[in-house]
Amino acid sequence: MPKQKSNSAAKKRFTVKPNGHVKRAQQGKAHILTKKETKRTRNLRKTSVVDSGQEKTIKKLVGHQK
Repeated sequence: MPKQKSNSAAKKRFTVKPNGHVKRAQQGKAHILTKKETKRTRNLRKTSVVDSGQEKTIKKLVGHQK
């Protein structure tokens, strides 16, 4: 059986933490920042955790074992 390829786009966007959770960046920080408050854009720098319903799918894309 051939090896499963990991998704390159997913590898760049997600990281699997040692406890099994998947870390991601916040959305809404790319453009149209002038109308957003400074506090809001500052808080968007923080990372977030992927919802538990999507974890299994993203781990498969990233190529995480287990």
